[in-house]
Amino acid sequence: MADDLLVIIPTRGRPQAIPEIVQAWDDTGATADLLFAVDTDDPELAGYKKHATALKDDGRVRFTFGKRRRLCGTLNTQAVKAAKGYRFLAFMGDDHRPRPAATPWDERIRVCLSGGSGIVYGNDLLQGEAMATAVAMTSDIVDTLGYMAPPALVHLCLDIVWLDWGRGMGRITYLDDMVIEHLHPAAGKAELDAGYEEANSEQQVSSDSAAYYDYRDNGGLEADLAKLRKLVAYSQGGVLEPGTTIARNATGAAEEVVA
Repeated sequence: MADDLLVIIPTRGRPQAIPEIVQAWDDTGATADLLFAVDTDDPELAGYKKHATALKDDGRVRFTFGKRRRLCGTLNTQAVKAAKGYRFLAFMGDDHRPRPAATPWDERIRVCLSGGSGIVYGNDLLQGEAMATAVAMTSDIVDTLGYMAPPALVHLCLDIVWLDWGRGMGRITYLDDMVIEHLHPAAGKAELDAGYEEANSEQQVSSDSAAYYDYRDNGGLEADLAKLRKLVAYSQGGVLEPGTTIARNATGAAEEVVA
């Protein structure tokens, strides 16, 4: 592991985004590790593999190729795997671009999260503070919940859940001057392609909205917040409940109390 922060980018149908994102890393002086998660049934698979070959000597960048799980499923699969090896995990879409600043954006994330379990997000120049369209969190959150976003979601509403988690555990920070620009058609910064059409279709909006409200209103959110609040308390010197494992120490070994 070259870094303590991993940025996971599920991507489909947009291999042209790869060199643009890597250039954004170069332009901002970022050292965070970068994982592109690509579907093996992607019509543009050859383009992704070409970029993977070209970038094989870049120690920051790697690719993973697997069956299609849609955005949330792919993110969760990779985040759960990475949680044991990274202190911090982040999500960006393939249409996000970090922008240069006096202090690199990835260093801002590390500093902000260095005090313990929590979530941080920046200004995407579209939703701003209202939605965490790109997000970073301590990996113990993923380790505790078993996912980086509720598995019932497919593509939408993840950014709302991250706000719910951060506010509910009292550990969320919005950095207005940390710009991670969202090049979305809604901002007039991208053309509407097949990926946007699928993700924002009436059916997908309806399905993910229903899944989010079910999670929020029928116990899912409160169950997760109970675990996250215990995690925060533990990171601040609290005590684990008997029979529960809610955090891992720096060695990766479970901190467990058995009744």
